[in-house]
Amino acid sequence: MKLRRGTLRAALALVLLPLLTPAGAVEPISVGLAIAGAAASALTGFISYPRLYCYFRECCLHRHDPRAAGALQGNLDNRLFGQHLVSKVVVKAVRGFLNNTNAKKPLALSLHGWTGTGKNFVSKIVAESIYKKGLQSKYVHQFVATLHFPHAHSINLYKDQLQSWIRGNVSVCPRSLFIFDEMDKMHAGLIDSIKPFLDYYELLDGVSYRQAIFIFLSNAGAEKITEVALDFWRNGRTREDIQLTDIQNALSVSVFNNKNSGFWHSTLIDRNLIDYFIPFLPLEYKHVKMCVRVEIESRGYAVDEDIVSRIADEMTYFPREERIYSDKGCKTVDAKLDYYYDF
Repeated sequence: MKLRRGTLRAALALVLLPLLTPAGAVEPISVGLAIAGAAASALTGFISYPRLYCYFRECCLHRHDPRAAGALQGNLDNRLFGQHLVSKVVVKAVRGFLNNTNAKKPLALSLHGWTGTGKNFVSKIVAESIYKKGLQSKYVHQFVATLHFPHAHSINLYKDQLQSWIRGNVSVCPRSLFIFDEMDKMHAGLIDSIKPFLDYYELLDGVSYRQAIFIFLSNAGAEKITEVALDFWRNGRTREDIQLTDIQNALSVSVFNNKNSGFWHSTLIDRNLIDYFIPFLPLEYKHVKMCVRVEIESRGYAVDEDIVSRIADEMTYFPREERIYSDKGCKTVDAKLDYYYDF
């Protein structure tokens, strides 16, 4: 770093030289050539020093910042409610993978649950823990099934395009993040086209995919998750008593056999290439109120508990008799706040 600073100082000195010497004392052409040479040297030093260059420009992640895991944990603890399994599994999975310098395959997480339970939020937080620009990073790639793959008759075209996109982006940045939303609406068989990239190959056509991360979001399996949660509730046990082992295998089987899911009979599941099936539990009344409070605070307003309760009361809950879980989670909280506050 001392060499870089010396080069920069030399360039600055040459720029100031004409101002510090008597007129005519320095020959203009010589000064111009000297300044150009020093500037070129300084620029070369700037570009060749990766950490300095990446301070000003976004770079592909090559070395994990340990502070990112703490930020990931903090964001999930403070802004994700009622999802103890998610917070625990996601942090450990992502942190462990990023710290592993000899991963045998890419990290593949499949997030399942009803709408409004936090799946998109978690994928956003994971992206931000790896790249400062988060979802806006050029190394983070989002696919929405109904937008990017709408027509069943074009599935072969989509397969080719998806493979080319993943291959091209991982070639540029090994630590690329791919997020597939609405997996429950994706045409069956399409996602299997990326199977080679998630497998245990060291290289495919000279490219390694072992540092990449794949996150899948789906409503499929939500019924099975609710079934387990209700069983615990009816037996007088809290949702925090639910462990991943109580639900993960049943969830993967449910998704695999769901004909309305993009994972229907998928080789990604059959070959055990999904590392974690992560259940998002349905949200209760108290969790909806937490969401409302956080949203009010994020807008810079004092929390009015009367409004918090009124918004939570307006939500619809299921099952019909017990009315335990919000059928939209926290998804409509933002819109309802617009009604109560004159922002």
